[in-house]
Amino acid sequence: MKTGLITFHFAHHYGAQLQAYATMRAIQGLGHDCEIIDFRLPHTTRTNELFKRSASVRALASDAHTALHYGAFKARYDRFNAFVEEQMNLSPRRYTSFQELKNDPPAYDVYVAGSDQIWNPFIYADKQFEPAFLLDFVREGRKISYAPSLATPTLPPPYDAQFRHYLSSFDALSAREKRGQVLMKEVAGRDARLVLDPTLLLTGEQWGELAVAPKIQGPYILCYFVSDPGEVAPYVQALAERTGWPIVQLAGARRKLPGVKELVFDAGPREFLGLFQHAACVCTNSFHGAVFSLQFDRPFFTSMSPKERANPTFSRIYSLLSRLGCADRVIGMATTAPVDAPIDYDHVHEKLTEARSDCLAYLKAAIEGTPIPPEQTDEPTAPANRPTLCAPAACTGCTACASVCPVNAISMQPDHEGFLRPVVSDACVLCRKCEGVCPGLHPRPAADSDAQPDPVHAVWCKEEAVRQKSTSGGFFTVLARDTFQRGGVVFGAVLEQGRIVRHVPARTEAELAPMRGSKYAQSDLGDTFRQIKDLLEQGTPVLFSGLACQVDGLNRYLGRDYPQLTTVDLVCHGVPSPAVLRAFVEELEHTHGKQVTNLRFRDKEHGWQTAHLTAEFSDGSHWTEVLYRTTFGRGFGMGLFLRPCCAQCAYTNTHRPADFTLGDFWGLDPKLELPTDRSKGISLVLVNSGKAEERFAALADRFGQVERPLSEAVAGNPRLASPSVPSPKRAAFFASFRTRPFEKTAAQFLSQPPLPYRMASKVLTPQMKQVIRKVLK
Repeated sequence: MKTGLITFHFAHHYGAQLQAYATMRAIQGLGHDCEIIDFRLPHTTRTNELFKRSASVRALASDAHTALHYGAFKARYDRFNAFVEEQMNLSPRRYTSFQELKNDPPAYDVYVAGSDQIWNPFIYADKQFEPAFLLDFVREGRKISYAPSLATPTLPPPYDAQFRHYLSSFDALSAREKRGQVLMKEVAGRDARLVLDPTLLLTGEQWGELAVAPKIQGPYILCYFVSDPGEVAPYVQALAERTGWPIVQLAGARRKLPGVKELVFDAGPREFLGLFQHAACVCTNSFHGAVFSLQFDRPFFTSMSPKERANPTFSRIYSLLSRLGCADRVIGMATTAPVDAPIDYDHVHEKLTEARSDCLAYLKAAIEGTPIPPEQTDEPTAPANRPTLCAPAACTGCTACASVCPVNAISMQPDHEGFLRPVVSDACVLCRKCEGVCPGLHPRPAADSDAQPDPVHAVWCKEEAVRQKSTSGGFFTVLARDTFQRGGVVFGAVLEQGRIVRHVPARTEAELAPMRGSKYAQSDLGDTFRQIKDLLEQGTPVLFSGLACQVDGLNRYLGRDYPQLTTVDLVCHGVPSPAVLRAFVEELEHTHGKQVTNLRFRDKEHGWQTAHLTAEFSDGSHWTEVLYRTTFGRGFGMGLFLRPCCAQCAYTNTHRPADFTLGDFWGLDPKLELPTDRSKGISLVLVNSGKAEERFAALADRFGQVERPLSEAVAGNPRLASPSVPSPKRAAFFASFRTRPFEKTAAQFLSQPPLPYRMASKVLTPQMKQVIRKVLK
């Protein structure tokens, strides 16, 4: 069969040229002639040029960088052009527009729409499908696809109808990603085979024949990034610290990674292959970087984008590595392998050989017009006896699911970031009670505007000693003491050994004392919910204090209102990782040479407005510092190690699940005269239920208070209106935390920036900062 292949073959991009070459070679290897249709869009030709010739700030910065390294970039440019001319069998005629193709189409028996994002309408200048890549110029002959990508999750109108029309004349379809396969079925009603990227149709030995060995001598760590290194960079540093090997960066992105010994700008496709072939190990965020690590049996780590991590099923790198049995090389997952773990390449190549044979069988049948053989898949399936709980990004760790399980099949275990998550064992009887109580599966109804707590209350306990030991105004202690007087039990968070936050019951004043004050880490609720239910069933009054997500979980677990239960939720900036807190405390102990016995996160010895973090040591001494000058306080404030669900918190509003909401009344009008010293702390109190209104009124003689407008409370407490914004460095922080000593992680991510940066931060506007970030990408 005479076959014509159309794809991105001329772009100066390693993946584009190598996939085009691989598809051509694969077709030839099946015994058929293959030419690459020399279709070159003017836009692609322009982007290949060395200089951007644009007035934009980013283009000017790029041109300046190119001029600085002109010799290397010119060599790269020539090598890309040479690869096309020397290695690709091109059609006699070159085409630069669809109209040229339509007017004088090349004649083949079979036309193949190849790989890469050729079917993504949004990458073209006019934001439309390029009909040439959908073979709309073909008059006679079979039309098939091999691994094209749409690279978009949806095709809204009118793209859906256009896509349906284009695919109607295809004889055989395949897709590179699962999402593309799904879209072809949903939009066009066509079945498509999920196939390997073309670069995997050839063997490592075949690629090795093309590779040009680098000049670098000895083992080296190869880095190849097509975007910000993000969470991969700490793995580079960890490997370098463990091995002493130099870091060589292949400049896909022009930003230099710290610690790089050699920056390679001049590599063409063959030099690219050689760098991978001879590397001791590879760190990359490029799909083809991972592919050629696999082809050359190199130890490697890679990453996914946040969107891909939210739904790995539609990630091409995760799908590929899962298929080959090495998904543990993806950074940031619970299953990520230790940084020095080897790869079982015998197993990988066994799987790869099976997958390659399956894809070549599809390609052969599609070209020759014979029946497509059944797909050979061994995708793992979820165990039949597993309930469907909320997505990891939505899980608050509230323990409702574990508490309601009648056979104790669910336990709360720390994940790779230190947060407690439900783990379902084989003891599960699939009663699905856990699904019924999971807050992530059953969002709370929207707020009723008439039910908003307006006004709110600025409150202070009249007992000065209690107020001094409390984070803000001491209203929680007022509620707790009243609960004791009623013969009840108080549940709240305490800090054990200065590093473990746990919910416990209190029945006395002495047991209550450790519950006062903020604890900036997620608490372990244990079997708190079950204890509360048992007490309530006995008629015992209970006061529960926790975060809004914990209160919501308790309410859903109980399933009904108990008159004896009063709940308190706290205005929350976000939940820090318990593992990070432990590491911070251990670092304090190492620095000071003695054991930490307690932490006070919001010590008011220096006043309420300037919170200090104070550590108490086993010898009776203490260390104190302004909270946000400590490494832990800085990370907490930046949202660097908060639980993932905090970024989309459903409780950051005034529609609260608890009877009372407590916090610091930061927004209190500074001109307001109070009959007390506000520097000792003022509580913000939202009264959210009729039960709470009655109790608040009954206790009025034990505290002072003034009513204030809700808007004042929200202005000073942004978490009553919107979630915390996670740091863009969060993933990189946890990657470093997982692979490097905490001392080095803290020095890199939690230390104050140099003085010039701090000064610039105060001077530059957010818009100016955004422009600078774009230029540096």
